[in-house]
Amino acid sequence: MMRCISCGAEYSDDEIIYTCSKCGSILEVICQPNVSKDVFQCRKSTMWKYKEFMPVDPAGIVSLEEGGTPFCKCDKLGNELGIELYVKVEGSNPTGSFKDRGMSVGITKAMELGVDTVGCASTGNTSASLAAYAARAGLKCVVLLPSGKVALGKLAQAMFHGAQVLSVRGNFDQALEAITSLALEGHLYLLNSINPYRLEGQKSIGFEIVDDLSWKSPDRIILPVGNAGNISAIWKGVTEFHRAGFIDDLPRMTGIQAEGAAPIAHAIWEGLNDIEPVENPETVATAIRIGAPVSSKKAIRAITESDGLAETVSDEEILSAQKLLARTEGIGVEPASAASIAGLIKLVNSGKIDKGEQVVCVVTGHVLKDPNVAINACEEPIEIDPNIDSLLKAIKGD
Repeated sequence: MMRCISCGAEYSDDEIIYTCSKCGSILEVICQPNVSKDVFQCRKSTMWKYKEFMPVDPAGIVSLEEGGTPFCKCDKLGNELGIELYVKVEGSNPTGSFKDRGMSVGITKAMELGVDTVGCASTGNTSASLAAYAARAGLKCVVLLPSGKVALGKLAQAMFHGAQVLSVRGNFDQALEAITSLALEGHLYLLNSINPYRLEGQKSIGFEIVDDLSWKSPDRIILPVGNAGNISAIWKGVTEFHRAGFIDDLPRMTGIQAEGAAPIAHAIWEGLNDIEPVENPETVATAIRIGAPVSSKKAIRAITESDGLAETVSDEEILSAQKLLARTEGIGVEPASAASIAGLIKLVNSGKIDKGEQVVCVVTGHVLKDPNVAINACEEPIEIDPNIDSLLKAIKGD
């Protein structure tokens, strides 16, 4: 069953609908099975370990073995900040980002509904993931990308997996509006995060975090916020496990936005229940360059219900954190992912995160998603002659 988050209207699972027909607000899937956490034991470490909490038929799962991503304790950076830090490395999913979790559930639902074409608007990762999972399922895939605004690694993935890639003369929000209109006319099944089944896969990040911590909640979960589906999905996951009695406490959800694309952070600061869209969002972190996030109401609810925080970071802070995480802990992430680390540093330094807190930062995409940024952040290789004298001279800096 699906339910409107604003007016409570309910819709059946076999209805293709993206927003409430009564009030126009967004929907969420209601899923709270009565099972013991013992059922998860001895299962393969993918997100489907928790299949009882996924609102699709497990007999028809479309999967690339997504989930079960590394949960790295980062002592060097954590000790420097005075906290207990873990990093959830979502770049280890099959197409290199957390989007694979949502696409596995979304494409499985598409197959149940009998559709033949799926589509999305994207800043990159969504299109890369959808293209791969549509290919896996044998469905036609159409993706709309803002012209000149998508990182090379993501564009290559969408094209290589066989999607019909259309470049829109406009930003992400305009692309989403266009493809949503197409979906509402029944030409394709939309798999942006406005589709509540997408978020059902992404909530498994929350499942894995508390499982990784031996069925305990961390003090805080920090993640980048763009279209805002992920922060609300993770909150939904941990609250479902809390209601099931699997964990005793809940984390504070903390969302980090780029300064040039921060409508949710500003809404939280001003105590609003909805956002004022940013017309021309700009940031080096292309994955979160979104001015009118469709899941903003869910994200605001997740942050406020959890007594969490919202913060913004500059492009300079993002790029600095990206390099710091790679060179301190060996974890390479794309710029948007580094927003969570940049936000953590800013919040610790300002005293808004207490010393000794147990914090999980979710890093959402692999460094090779945006190779140009990574290359530009480094010095060019030193060219040497192929002999030991040249090698020693270069190493010693003579």
